[in-house]
Amino acid sequence: MKTQPRAQENAALPRRIGAARFKEQCLALLDRLGPDGLVITKRGKPVARVLPYDRDSASLIGSLRDKLEIRGDIMSTGIRWDAEC
Repeated sequence: MKTQPRAQENAALPRRIGAARFKEQCLALLDRLGPDGLVITKRGKPVARVLPYDRDSASLIGSLRDKLEIRGDIMSTGIRWDAEC
């Protein structure tokens, strides 16, 4: 049986950080807060969870402009077929 590296294993879990370290680095941690949030612990036990505030979906419109490139015909599957059959 092949084992996966620990980083891949916990990729879906929110990051954990001790309360004292969170207090020291709060602003920097908030700037880098990922979509899964952050779990704050005391003596190794979870006591709080910090989650990013949901953005208004209207602000997402156009947010990927000039970051994506469309290649080929996006309206085609690339497979020819006869609808009359």
